[in-house]
Amino acid sequence: MFLSMNWIKDFVDLSGLDELMLINQFSLSTAEVENDIQFKGSDISGIVVAEIKSVDEHPESKKLHLLKVDIGEDELVDVVCGAPNVRVGMKTAFAKVGAKIGEIEIAPRPLAGFMSCGMCCSEKEIGISDDHSGIMEITDDVALGTDLKDIYAIDDIIFEVDNKSLTNRPDLWSHYGIAREFAAIAQRPLKELVLYDLSLFDELPKVDMDIQDPLCYRYSCLQFENCTRSVSPVDMRIRLFYCGMRAINFLADMTNYLMLEMGQPMHAFDSRKVENIRIKRFDHDFTFQTLDGVERNIDPETLMICNGDIPVAIAGIMGGLDSEIVEDTRTLTLESATFDAASIRKSTVRLSHRTDSSMRYEKSLDPELTTAAIARFVFLIKKFDSGVKIVSSLTDEYAYHYPTVRLSFDKAYVDKYTGIEIDNDTIVSTLQRLGFEVSCKNDEFEVLVPSWRATKDVTIKADIIEEITRIYGYDNFEIHTANAPLFPTRPEPVKKDEDNVKDILVKHFNLHELHSYVWNYADELKELGIANEGVIKLANASNPNIETIRRTMIPTQLCQIRSNLGYAPAYGIFEVGRVVTGMTEDNLCIEEKHLGITLYQKGNQVREQYFKMKAIIETLVDELKHKTVTFEKLEPEFDFEHPVNLNAVIVDGNAIGKIGMIHPSVMKKLDKRATVVFAEIDMDKFAAIENYSIRYEEPSKFPAIEIDLSFVTAVFAPIMEAIKKAACELIKKIDVVDIYEDGDNSSIAVRLTFSDNTRTLTREEVTAVTDGIIADLEEKGIKLKK
Repeated sequence: MFLSMNWIKDFVDLSGLDELMLINQFSLSTAEVENDIQFKGSDISGIVVAEIKSVDEHPESKKLHLLKVDIGEDELVDVVCGAPNVRVGMKTAFAKVGAKIGEIEIAPRPLAGFMSCGMCCSEKEIGISDDHSGIMEITDDVALGTDLKDIYAIDDIIFEVDNKSLTNRPDLWSHYGIAREFAAIAQRPLKELVLYDLSLFDELPKVDMDIQDPLCYRYSCLQFENCTRSVSPVDMRIRLFYCGMRAINFLADMTNYLMLEMGQPMHAFDSRKVENIRIKRFDHDFTFQTLDGVERNIDPETLMICNGDIPVAIAGIMGGLDSEIVEDTRTLTLESATFDAASIRKSTVRLSHRTDSSMRYEKSLDPELTTAAIARFVFLIKKFDSGVKIVSSLTDEYAYHYPTVRLSFDKAYVDKYTGIEIDNDTIVSTLQRLGFEVSCKNDEFEVLVPSWRATKDVTIKADIIEEITRIYGYDNFEIHTANAPLFPTRPEPVKKDEDNVKDILVKHFNLHELHSYVWNYADELKELGIANEGVIKLANASNPNIETIRRTMIPTQLCQIRSNLGYAPAYGIFEVGRVVTGMTEDNLCIEEKHLGITLYQKGNQVREQYFKMKAIIETLVDELKHKTVTFEKLEPEFDFEHPVNLNAVIVDGNAIGKIGMIHPSVMKKLDKRATVVFAEIDMDKFAAIENYSIRYEEPSKFPAIEIDLSFVTAVFAPIMEAIKKAACELIKKIDVVDIYEDGDNSSIAVRLTFSDNTRTLTREEVTAVTDGIIADLEEKGIKLKK
C-alpha cells in the first residue's frame, strides 16, 4: 500500500522532524516499509501556469498547432504543440525555457520549421497522473506565471508498506490510521477528522433499506441531489495517483479518496437506478456484470446489494455496471457498510477477483467507521461542490456489534514481560496516543481497547505489552542475558520415532530426504497414467493442478523420481508427510502421517530392489521396536500398485503399511528400463507398536547343531509356517542361506540352528524335528530338494 506524507501531515504536525527518520521508526515499530521511497515532484522545476492566447494551424501538419502563450511575463511565448485539446483562453501547465522534467531540460528548438520556446505539458509528463490525452487544463483562479508547485501539492514523499504486515491491523489500511501511528511515534497530537454534522438531516425521510442477511454487520446510507461537479480537484487527483489509483470522475474519486483516507470502502449508486436497497443472498446461481464489464458467476454464498430483488453490487467487492455513476448522474445514494470478513474473503476467492475494497473488508473493519466516513464525505463534497443537496436522513442499521474489550493488568506484569523499567506515565501516555482509554491507580491499569483495534487485533494482555514496547522502541532496550529456568521436554513417541527413522534411512541406507506439499499434482499424475484420487478437493482452487489433497505419499514421490531420472543410475528417496485418508462423521479430515520410501535403479533388478526394501523395513522395526516383521499378500488399492507384487507389512499381527512394486503400465511411462520399489508406513501405527525390551541370554556352553534344508519352492512363507508349527524350543535361529531360480526350477535353502543350555543335543532328536517339518511341507506339495 502506497502512502503519502503530505496526506499524513494533514492529521499530525511533523514540522521540524526528519520525515525519513520517522518512516524508518514506523518500520521498526509498526509495519515493514519497502526500501524504495519515492520523492515525487523532486525531478521537475520551472513549470508555471500559462494561458493560450492564440491557436493557428501548422501549414504543413494536420496535428501540430502554432500557439502564443502568456506566462505572466512581458512578451508572449511561441510554442509548437500537438495536443488535440488546445484552445484560446485555456489555462495550462507550461514548461519554460530552462525548466526540468526528469532528466530533460527545456531549451528553444526548431520543430517542424518553427521555433518552439517551451512546452505545454500533460499531467502524465508532469508526473501527477497517467492522463496523456491532452495538455493539462487548469480551471482554478490563479495568476499567470505562478509556479505549479506553489498551488498544487506536487512535492511529496511516497513510501510503500508491505501488505502482509498489515493483515492483523485493519486500522492501518488508511492514511488516518497511519497518521495515528506517526503521532504516537513523534509524540505529537493527532488532529480530529473534520466531519459534517449529520444530525442536521434527521427530519428528512430515510432511505428504503433493509439488511436481510447476518453477513452484513452494518449498513449506512445517505442520498444526495444536484451533484454537478464531474472532475475532481487537482490535489485530490494527485494524491490518488501517487497512491496507485487513477482518477475516474468526481463522485467515484471521492469514494476512493475516503477509502484511502479513512480505510472505509464506500460505493456511490446512481439514485435513479437504486431505490429499495436490500442486502441478501440468493438461493440460486446467476451471472452478474460488474463495473469492469466482466460477467461473473454468483453462487448462493455470495452476499449481494440489491435494488429490491435486482442485484446492483457484489457486497464488499465491486458494484454493478447497470448502477454506476455516469456523466449525467446528478443524484446518488452513498453506501458505507461493514460485512463479515470471512464471507468477503471466500467470495473473492470464488470469483477470483480481489479489489481494494475487498482487501480492507477481509481484515475485519471497524463497523464504527461507516457513519464517520459518510460525515467526512458530506464535508468534502460540500467543500468542492457547494450546490450539492442532502435529500435523506442518515439511514443506519447496526446489525452486529463486536464485543467491547477491556483489559486489566498491573505494573509488575509489564516489568515481567518487557524486562525493563517503564514508568507508569510512559505506559499511560503511550496507550492514550494510540487511542486506548487508560486509567491507573496504585500500579493497577484498566484499559478500554478502541473499536478500531478490537475487531481482531488487541484481545489479551500480551497485546498491550506489544503496544507499549513497540512505541517505546525495541532498539531502546538494553541487551542483557535473561535468567529463566529451562526444563527438558520429552518428545512425543511419533516425533521420536520419526527422527530415529530418518537417521537410520540416511545413515544406514544412504537415502535422500525430500519435502513436498500435500497436493496431488494432477498434470504430472496424468502423464504417468495415475488417477488423481483424493478425499478432499478444494473449491475454487487458484491452480487446478493442485486442488486435490493426496491419500498416499507414493504418487508424489513418483513425480519426484520422474523429474530426477538423470540424477544417478540408482538412488532412494523418503519423506515423512501428511495424507488425508477419509472423513469423520463430523466432516473433519482424517489426517495421517505416513513414511514414504521409493527406490529407483536402472535395469531389471526386481528381486534385488524388493529385498533391499524388505531389509529396510525389517531394520527399522528391529532397531526401534526390537520386533520381527512378517509380510502378507495384499490386494491393490491404487492403480499405481503392482497387481501381484504387493504385500502388507505386519507387526504383532497388525498391518502398519505396505511394500510393493510399481504397476507395469506406470513404469512404462516413468522409465521402462528401470525398477522402482516402494513402501509406505503409517507412522502413528508404527509409534503405537509396543517396544519389546531387549533380553540378554547366556550362550550355551554346549555345541549347536546346524541343519540345512533346501525346498523346491519360490515362496518362503509356507516354510516359515511349518517351522513355527513344529513349536520346537530347541530352534534358536532361522536363516535363509540361498535362493535359487532357473526358469521353472526354484528352491529356497533354510538353515536351522538347534541348541540347549543344559546339554549336548543328539542327532536323533534334531532329525525328528526336521522330519516333521519336511512331512508337513510335503502335504502342501513342497518337497525337499534332492
